[in-house]
Amino acid sequence: MHAEIARELAASGDPLRLTLGGVRYVDKPPLLYLLLAGAFVLGGAGEATARAVPALGALVAVAATAWLAARLMPGTSWGVLAGVALLTSCGFFAYGRYVRPESIFLAALSGGFALLLAGVITDRRGLAVLGLGVLGLAALAKDPLGALLPPLAVGLALALAGPARPLAAWLPWPGVVVLVVVGFAWYAAVAVATPGFTWYTLVDNHILNVARARRFPDEDVPLSALVFLVVAVLGATPWALAAGAAVVRLARRRAWRDPIETPWVASAFWAIGVLGLTALSPFRLPHYGLPAYPALALLAARGWSESGRPLALLHAGLFAVLAAACAIARASGGASFARVLDATDVATHKAAAAGAGASLDPALFVRVLGIGALVFGAGALGLVALLAAGRLSTRGAGARWDSPAAAAAVTALTLVAVVPCVALGLEVVATARSVKPIALELARRAAPADVVVHEGPLENSGALEWYSGRRPVILDGRRSVLGFGATQPESRDLFWDRARLAAAWAGGARVWLVTGRGADRSAVSALPGPRLVASAGGRRLYVNR
Repeated sequence: MHAEIARELAASGDPLRLTLGGVRYVDKPPLLYLLLAGAFVLGGAGEATARAVPALGALVAVAATAWLAARLMPGTSWGVLAGVALLTSCGFFAYGRYVRPESIFLAALSGGFALLLAGVITDRRGLAVLGLGVLGLAALAKDPLGALLPPLAVGLALALAGPARPLAAWLPWPGVVVLVVVGFAWYAAVAVATPGFTWYTLVDNHILNVARARRFPDEDVPLSALVFLVVAVLGATPWALAAGAAVVRLARRRAWRDPIETPWVASAFWAIGVLGLTALSPFRLPHYGLPAYPALALLAARGWSESGRPLALLHAGLFAVLAAACAIARASGGASFARVLDATDVATHKAAAAGAGASLDPALFVRVLGIGALVFGAGALGLVALLAAGRLSTRGAGARWDSPAAAAAVTALTLVAVVPCVALGLEVVATARSVKPIALELARRAAPADVVVHEGPLENSGALEWYSGRRPVILDGRRSVLGFGATQPESRDLFWDRARLAAAWAGGARVWLVTGRGADRSAVSALPGPRLVASAGGRRLYVNR
């Protein structure tokens, strides 16, 4: 979907007027789409080019996290561990493979946070200014509110460390100006060009969204607070354990009173603030916890540097439990894993609300679970071997076999071996849910004069035009991220009701209908003589003749 928005931007050249399927799209700011459009100019508008952009964003976030950890801790090995911790957090790794704004957002957040903190602790105002400017890019990547949390965390940590520093120590006015200009100029320009945009963005998409009273709702089904926290922690497992241990030690020592600990206290505030505020909000999606992951990775490196045997024991037990769980799930044909996925997966919830059976076939995950059982089992055995040999010590932080670095290295290697399982799992899900097979069938069979109709919100098949080269009209798709765009005059003929579909279906043109809805809720049940042409990815393709 996001690649298609960027392709349309490359064609129009107007970043103040983003579109999806020709309909105004105002849910996200333009940074991802500008980067993708630029990449398309250099490498062509292909899937590999589109995926390279968020992947590079993920690597920037990893590099920024590793750089900051290396500055805060003696030796480069802990900086490398922090970077590996972020890269191998399964939630972060998964979203780094999606063509979505999240990894670009995290790159700007982690880079801005690292530069701002480095400027504060070294008293280099230029670094702080640069950090605030990079945080402005975070506002341009996804959400201005999320971009404000890192500097607020730094300011709160400084305020608690003793006599208040001058505001210019962490918010120099040139940096604030750069943040505001970079982060908010696009919003101001679009507000001038598009009446109603400011109300939609500030009120409907934020205030009313939290109150669950939107005028332009979409089909997203929020997670409960408990499920959100479980998903967020599992996405950062096992690094969340070491991060939690570091936070507990900071709290016990009342580290917020020590100026030397300000970077770590700020990191803790950032992570806890993201997870806590999101859990308190009535609207939560799984990726809302991602901004906490760079801070969790920093804290995980700190946690491992302070503890060897206790964390090694804890991780050995966790890996053994995960290996057993994967083995049991594999033996059951993947059924237990599929139930967990159904309980936490927003796409499944959305499909169920729309009357479509989107539960994934458990057998698809048998191979993934088998590999996971072997990898986690090997990790548990590796940690047990270190413990049995009595080679762990809490003295020092060098990469010796008698140091915490040994257990941390085994943990990191285990997670490096796990991430291919995540990639394989994503491939399995994509195979079961992608619109690509239906779109390619349309590209092969539909004539230029034929009409293509998509039933339901277009974002549910956002890559339909990308793969088919055909722009659909949208049936019953106003409860959507395109709900605001549907009110614009130029979109009037792109949104159909069932009466208009019925008239076209019975008219002289050939009409193709793509639907992911159940037969009892789909418009196809009221159409005469629908011919089923293809079924794939949870969708069906019909034609009238």
